[in-house]
Amino acid sequence: MRRWSPAELAERGSQAFVIDVRSAGPQTAEGNLPGAIVIDRSVLEWRLDPTSGATMQGGPTYADEVAIVCNEGYSSSLAARDLRALGFHRATDLVGGFRAYAALGVPVQSHPTRDAISVPLAEPLAESYG
Repeated sequence: MRRWSPAELAERGSQAFVIDVRSAGPQTAEGNLPGAIVIDRSVLEWRLDPTSGATMQGGPTYADEVAIVCNEGYSSSLAARDLRALGFHRATDLVGGFRAYAALGVPVQSHPTRDAISVPLAEPLAESYG
């Protein structure tokens, strides 16, 4: 898996699904990536896997580029690996994480663009398990 550099994310991020898996504390303290979808790492696979019954509407397909971002680029590499195992063959992550991206001096924003809580499920969970 080839990982993206912070400069690459700044240049190509709008062409991919950028998923921020950082917890709320660092997001509040350090800012958010413009255009990123915030999904808690503990539910990432559920929210993206089209077979899970908890897939979010408007998420990536197996053919889309998906770039995972964490604080420093460690847990995101494991998340990208897990997404690739699910069939997201173009999943990657950001070397150095959000902190390396912000160090470029590129704009960040105070609130997330989208978060998984506000993105509806593809089908209601009650129907999936009923």
